Amino acid sequence: MPLITSAGIGSGLDLESIISASVDAENVPKMNAFAAKDEALQVELSAIGEVKSALSQLQDTIEKLADPDNFNKRVANITQPTSDDGDLISVTPTSDITPGDFKIEVVAIAQGSRALSEDGLFATNEDVVSASGGTLSFSAGPDKTFDLTLDAGATLSDLRDAINDSDSNFGVTANIINTGSEAKLVLTSTVTGTGNDLVITNDNAELDNVSTVANAGGAGGIGIAAENTAKDAIIKVDGITITNDTNTFKDAVQDMTITAKRESVDNETAKLSVDFDRESATTLVDELITNYNNVIGQLGFQSRIGKPLNSDSTIRSLSSQLVNALSTSLTDAGPFESIFDIGLGVDKEGYLEKSTLVRSLNDALDNNFDDIGKAFAGENGIASKFEELLNNYVDTNGIMKQREDSLNGQISELEDDVENHQFRMESLEARLREQYAGLDVLLAQMQSTQTYLSAQLASLPGFTRSDS
Repeated sequence: MPLITSAGIGSGLDLESIISASVDAENVPKMNAFAAKDEALQVELSAIGEVKSALSQLQDTIEKLADPDNFNKRVANITQPTSDDGDLISVTPTSDITPGDFKIEVVAIAQGSRALSEDGLFATNEDVVSASGGTLSFSAGPDKTFDLTLDAGATLSDLRDAINDSDSNFGVTANIINTGSEAKLVLTSTVTGTGNDLVITNDNAELDNVSTVANAGGAGGIGIAAENTAKDAIIKVDGITITNDTNTFKDAVQDMTITAKRESVDNETAKLSVDFDRESATTLVDELITNYNNVIGQLGFQSRIGKPLNSDSTIRSLSSQLVNALSTSLTDAGPFESIFDIGLGVDKEGYLEKSTLVRSLNDALDNNFDDIGKAFAGENGIASKFEELLNNYVDTNGIMKQREDSLNGQISELEDDVENHQFRMESLEARLREQYAGLDVLLAQMQSTQTYLSAQLASLPGFTRSDS
């Protein structure tokens, strides 16, 4: 029998409503239950995600606290002279330097040599320096050298360009100055330090005019005046004279690099104060307080009555373990036996705060800076305890990831249940339509028979139709 898709057409009965009501009676309660369960799972998954995110932020902070280098930083405060000539020095301290105060004077700035061609050698920059070509050898000090080969007929301009474009050039810059009556070659070396003057030799006497040493010995056509020779840098630290071949003095004060920027005017000095980097350490502690409290806040919020993680055993266990990690007994951290000895405390709601009950954080930084680093980053420090705890919860195979996987698995199973239920409802509707289709046909046949019989009876002699 063909399926009637619009039930009731044959009988005139509202079979569509009957079928719809029958399917809804089976479908609606189940779908509402599915929706409620999905919402509960999604809310719980979101809550787990919020807690996990807060734990990850705390984990990032703990990784910084576990690095001893973050507590070994030094900061150099420089008071430059009051003149308008610019900074006198710059400094870079290492973590090993002992804090202290210094006065630094720059007696002399290191310079490289400057060589200039003698008068009357070249009329213009197009004068030929060698008719047959040859090689010039440049050096400055024991380990700076390069060679330059010139073609026959090379001009002064060609020489300048060849020097400046050489890939092996160690730091010689060539320029040509036109005085109006002649052209002069100027060579400047970046190699500083006494005894590191620029030296130029050749293999062809035609190149003597552009060399500092002639081919046969003696002076060439380029000379270096006394004021243009390479010179050392000289500084005084607390009156002690220190000489160096560059302007960068490494370990003039042990474990610190001082760079001379200019010469002192009238023996002016820069005042240098090296201290522990308190600001950096304070920033890390503040970050710990913020991110720890964010975790405590999330745990409290997500486990309130009516929230998805209320009475959740994982959350209760995590809260307890956080308190235990925070209360770890310290060893090898000087006077600090716990984190609460460095000026931190916990309020009645479990939030971490700066406290002055034992001592203030500022006092601890002033008097026991190195021990604060040990309290956090030491072998048995707070950071190691928190790292172990947080790794157990946040890492790839951690507890929070397992919870997320479990919830996502339940959501996936629920989606399968919904699909299976929808298939069953489609099958139910198909069966109902098939059953009601048969009823509809039967009722239509009965109505047709009734109509036929009524017509036959009405045609019989003496039959009187009653209207009642």
